[in-house]
Amino acid sequence: MAGYYPEGRLINTPENLSCIQSVSALTDAMHEEKILEARAIVCDWSHDLIVDLGAIKGIIPREEGAIGIREGKVRDIALISRVNRPVSFIVTDITKNEQGRTIAILSRRLAQEKCMREYISRLIPGDIIDAKVTHLDSFGAFADIGCGIVSLLPIDAISVSRIDHPRERLSIGMEIKAIIKSVDNGRISLSHKELLGTWEENARQFKVGETVAGIIRSVEEYGAFVELTPNLAGLAEMKDNICAGQQASVYIKNIIPDKMKIKLIIIDTFDDEFTPSHPEYYYFGSHIDRFNYSPSCSEKVIETVFTPEPLLKKCI
Repeated sequence: MAGYYPEGRLINTPENLSCIQSVSALTDAMHEEKILEARAIVCDWSHDLIVDLGAIKGIIPREEGAIGIREGKVRDIALISRVNRPVSFIVTDITKNEQGRTIAILSRRLAQEKCMREYISRLIPGDIIDAKVTHLDSFGAFADIGCGIVSLLPIDAISVSRIDHPRERLSIGMEIKAIIKSVDNGRISLSHKELLGTWEENARQFKVGETVAGIIRSVEEYGAFVELTPNLAGLAEMKDNICAGQQASVYIKNIIPDKMKIKLIIIDTFDDEFTPSHPEYYYFGSHIDRFNYSPSCSEKVIETVFTPEPLLKKCI
């Protein structure tokens, strides 16, 4: 299943560059039905994408711009938004235009169908794949999982620590790892938090008596929840004039693994813009069947079980 990636991964590879450097190389790629990449530079009045192939101009006709365009299931904004970005395609013809210039006719739809047929259709829950964040919404992040085919990463599956918006964790264009959460009639949903470590793996970074950085995620009557890592939060004693979203320095008062609790004291808080950094992963395999977040000494079991049909899950 290797070889199918989010758009942008192939564009500067030696193999891709050699395939678009000449008409003869493009012709060979056409006969082999190779998936290539280049940058779309214009979306014209008829919503055809003009692609910079270097040697010649490439054209992706509107109806070849994506799976679902010709059926009306995908809006034209999906094409317009590709301008100045890499696009995947298969060369379908090399011909001459009205001015007698050689041009290549390309199909992004065929590249996506090949990716769907040979890669995405074979994915099962628990498979770990490369993905690239394409846009963010209040309910989750959308990520390219291959040749511009997009899947949803729901907000509650991004990390264990709750966030108000995916932009607090991810940014557009960020390359991430993701887990196939479910497959329903060809529609794929993603998860991410299971790659960010267990409670123990995250708590191991901290020691009682340290003062560390955190983010206040919520303020309740009984205290404030402070995120120490994306998969770990502690409860701090109440302090006046604090609010969710503030950066904080917190003193670690106690770490209690069997109760999965970290007790904190807020030393100081301040307002500051936060730019998400690339996620730190704890698991690097290609598939995961089960993720147990809880310490072995804890009576409370919080886990995700990935099975092909149906997906069984206890929400974290």
